[in-house]
Amino acid sequence: MKKKNNQPYSKNLTAFLFLFPFLILYTIFTIWPVIQGVYVSLHKWGLMGKIRFLGFQNYTRFLQDKYFWEALWHTTWFVIISVPLLVAVPLCLGLLANRGFRIKKFLRISYYVPTVLSVAVISRIARWFFEPYNGVLSFLFHDWGILAPDQEIMWFQKIGLLWTVVTTVTVWWTVGFSMMLVISALQDIPEQLYEAAELDGAGKTRQLFSITLPLLKPVTYLILLLQMIASFKVFGQIQLISGGGPGTATRPLIQYIYDSAFRQSDMGYGAAMSYALFIILAALSYIQLRIQRKTEE
Repeated sequence: MKKKNNQPYSKNLTAFLFLFPFLILYTIFTIWPVIQGVYVSLHKWGLMGKIRFLGFQNYTRFLQDKYFWEALWHTTWFVIISVPLLVAVPLCLGLLANRGFRIKKFLRISYYVPTVLSVAVISRIARWFFEPYNGVLSFLFHDWGILAPDQEIMWFQKIGLLWTVVTTVTVWWTVGFSMMLVISALQDIPEQLYEAAELDGAGKTRQLFSITLPLLKPVTYLILLLQMIASFKVFGQIQLISGGGPGTATRPLIQYIYDSAFRQSDMGYGAAMSYALFIILAALSYIQLRIQRKTEE
């Protein structure tokens, strides 16, 4: 009898041994906290004091909490106004930075650099740039005569202007990563397609809408999914720029979860709202993937 070939088993064992340390760390720092979070959400759990089992009371509680729905609406509104820009701007910048300009590398670097900055740094830049009276924009508007000497734009006191500031800063900060995805996808498009289109008399505009944009659909869907999830998790820039104010007028859901869990010492309630956000994101991601699959078919 011929001996069985143990080579596939040996390769699988080698691969598992390389993956095993990662699986241990992933279980300890990701899977176990998720399980522990479910346990915490079922209890009255503060930073101090006695722990008491509540069952699903924390989950039914936020359904009647007006501040939860207010924070969820603020988060949804930010998604509505930011995600279209977070998809369209990287696409335009990627198309621009992929052209045969001499300054192509400079464009790519300048667009990508803000991505490496921390949220604290970009929030401080936003405060410095939009600050009334002493900010860069205020100085330029007065210097160019756009504003009279006794006029001032109160960016951080009017809700509409505040959302404009947060959205602008977020797009400027995060656009670089998505732009690089677009550039990578553009470089995978065969040049033969453009050459054949030119032979058929198709101009640059026709090539853009008939070749480039259709072939960029997969990366566009990916950027849409990533940016939608990121926008639903917005917290740092709003916390540092406006503190969720004026009052609670711009407080997103993550900030309300943070306030409930750590400032009000109600970890169980904060955990329950976190899983509500998880369910929302999972449902939206599933719907988008279904739509993408049907579109591709």
